[in-house]
Amino acid sequence: MFSRRTEWPLTPNRFAEALEQARGSEAELFDLTISNPTRAGLSYDNTAILDALRNPSSLDYDPQPKGLLNARQAVAGYYRERGEAVDPESLILTTGTSEAYSFVFRLLANPGDEILVAKPSYPLFDFLADLQDVKLVPFSLIYDHGWQIDFHTLEKAITEKSRGIVLVHPNNPTGSFVSRAEREQLNGICGRHNLALIVDEVFLDYAHKDHALDGSHAQSFAGYHDALTFTLSGISKVSALPQMKLGWIAVSGPDAQVKPALDRLEIIADTYLSVSAPVQCAASAFLEQRRSIQSQLAARVHKNLTALDRRLAAQKLCSRLQVEGGWYAVLRVPATRSDEELAISLLRQKNVIAHPGHFYDFSQDGYLVLSLITPEKDFKAGIERILGFFEEAGPR
Repeated sequence: MFSRRTEWPLTPNRFAEALEQARGSEAELFDLTISNPTRAGLSYDNTAILDALRNPSSLDYDPQPKGLLNARQAVAGYYRERGEAVDPESLILTTGTSEAYSFVFRLLANPGDEILVAKPSYPLFDFLADLQDVKLVPFSLIYDHGWQIDFHTLEKAITEKSRGIVLVHPNNPTGSFVSRAEREQLNGICGRHNLALIVDEVFLDYAHKDHALDGSHAQSFAGYHDALTFTLSGISKVSALPQMKLGWIAVSGPDAQVKPALDRLEIIADTYLSVSAPVQCAASAFLEQRRSIQSQLAARVHKNLTALDRRLAAQKLCSRLQVEGGWYAVLRVPATRSDEELAISLLRQKNVIAHPGHFYDFSQDGYLVLSLITPEKDFKAGIERILGFFEEAGPR
């Protein structure tokens, strides 16, 4: 009765079962996996946000496939402040980056075609690809005093069915940006194999200021013209408003490829017209919210990372991997059991919720992924419990 594309395992895994059981108990849990900024104890301008949804223009139905011009101009203004020239006519508004991915996958790929995706990375891609009848082919990020694209595995993964390369800039969860040198290599690969770049930049504004970047690392791909590029972002992270469901695709690259891409995307968007009028009319106000929200998040991330490093310096069993941006930290821990078993043990013995590395397709055990937007008191207590767990076990 049901399509093969939805034949996913529907039974909860062991970690999910343990988490449900823990949440049903009376024990106080320390959640170091928080990804929802609206529940992270931030201070929002409630009046401005709600008033923005009362715009009388929302009562007029104006079906523009790319999105309302004033909303696209607001997005272009966001890029202009970042030093990027983005034409509002090169923007397609979506209800979020998930829909943006689906539009781009539909544009580029026939059923069974391939999209290359870095590992480790965010697990949502598997479901998006299945729904669009696209096959994901992994290539590796390798860690050696920082994360880098393994171009050997990337080029080896390319076949005649390859249509594009997904990059997350900065990556979730590694927090690594695509470097200038890597951009140059990607340009050559895309040219030789006629591939497009699909670049997810939802965490772009969260570069860690205390990290030595060369200045180009945190530059957007929205002004990238060497290869056909689809830059995805939205207010879910830019303004920490995931519930408002506003994202976009910025199309750039050689003129001969950009126009037909935009023409086809416009038809795809016109088929759905999914972005609500109130949200589009409020786009400018919602983007304005980033000024106060981003500073709060940056301060939270900095304080939690500092607390983590201070505690790590007092022991020798665990360490964290270098991170350049984003909301997450990767903790390297003794690989005495599978990451899932470790996460379950931490939950049951220490009441701490941490994501096992295999959720993000780490190639081996010995990694935990922690959210740096966790309220500071909970983060510090959770870290103390995690490191205490290993200290009690002692060296193996």
